[in-house]
Amino acid sequence: MLSKGGFEFEVASPRVAEKFSTTLTLRELTLWNAIRKGMAIAQTRPDAVVLAADTLVALDNRIIGKPSDLSEAAGMLQRLSGRTHEVCSAVAIYLQTSGRSAAFHEISRVRFQRLSNATIENYLAKVGPLDKAGAYAAQGCGAEIIAKINGSYTNVVGLPMEKTIVALAQFGIQPKLT
Repeated sequence: MLSKGGFEFEVASPRVAEKFSTTLTLRELTLWNAIRKGMAIAQTRPDAVVLAADTLVALDNRIIGKPSDLSEAAGMLQRLSGRTHEVCSAVAIYLQTSGRSAAFHEISRVRFQRLSNATIENYLAKVGPLDKAGAYAAQGCGAEIIAKINGSYTNVVGLPMEKTIVALAQFGIQPKLT
């Protein structure tokens, strides 16, 4: 999404484990993870503007993480079938040398179509669900299972670009014109 938005960047993977807790709210947990990821990279690249994000799904205020296997992924999609859930993405931006930082979150509501077992099996055969919160992705084949998104589509994909572009501008980061 950053590339499509005209931004130039380098990917760096933080060496921190994502936290999963049932005692934190959806917003708190995504912010916690994004902040920890961002701080870990900012410490190794103090002169760089660092952007980190985390995305989670919740159904009936219960957080749904990433599935550990295909059976768990199928179960997650069955629970989401025909229902509306929330997707929260949190973003943290750091510039270590100046001590500047920003953090924000976005919540979108996603309604799934009613999914048959065959539809779920078909979808899982096309998409690698194990690295995705809620076992699905809005992009690509997402239209096969999603009935409606209220809010930011890019948030559901994993980075709320509308807010991210504004926040990056506050750090002097502008997209390159093509």
